[in-house]
Amino acid sequence: MLITSADNPKVKLWEKLKQKKYRDEARLFLVEEKHLIEEALKANKVETLIIRDSLTNPFEMDAIKVSDNVMKKISNNTSLNDYIAVCNFLDVQEIKGNSFIVLENVQDPGNVGTIIRTAYSFGYDAVYLNESCASIYNHKTIQATQGALFHIPLIIKDTGESIEYLRSNSVRIIGTSLNTNNYLSKSNKYEKFALVYGNEGQGLTSETQMQCDEVVKIEMKNFDSLNVAIAMAISSYYYKF
Repeated sequence: MLITSADNPKVKLWEKLKQKKYRDEARLFLVEEKHLIEEALKANKVETLIIRDSLTNPFEMDAIKVSDNVMKKISNNTSLNDYIAVCNFLDVQEIKGNSFIVLENVQDPGNVGTIIRTAYSFGYDAVYLNESCASIYNHKTIQATQGALFHIPLIIKDTGESIEYLRSNSVRIIGTSLNTNNYLSKSNKYEKFALVYGNEGQGLTSETQMQCDEVVKIEMKNFDSLNVAIAMAISSYYYKF
């Protein structure tokens, strides 16, 4: 099948998937770049594969070929994509495990994606995100995960509810904040734990801090704060290894 018109109904739907409203309605999202599409295929999440007309299909799945102007129409990237996959929303499920990441109001998609990638790399069991976090289906989030979002459970849920669920499964809740004298290097390690990270500018809300079993901060010499994704990488490595 070849589509050359930007007015084709399929093209109009694909273009709308660049917006959260339409992604949520259709429960579909776009994945761009070959290596990310390969991860989506491994997870069996690709509904439709789209390829530029001039190229050979490198994937083990039938594809719809489109003209360059159609590819430009549906792409989030400024450069012309060779491939785009339309993917089904990820399955949302609570799981049992020993180590978790909880995000509250982390709004930068690059930070959210990097945290998901780090959590998967370090072997965490799931990432919980509240509705105020950047969407896991934002194209910048997807790119920052480098495909990890297809391989680790991502659970969208109110932060307080996430904490209570984890605590009911004997998980120790460890918050992160600059407003504490409890340093990371002095903190005990636990068999079952969840690390909670807050908004880039405001940190954790006071309500969430009160729900934590303890709150820690990373020692620093020359500055008083770190990017949330960097702070997550340092502290999540400390507790895991």
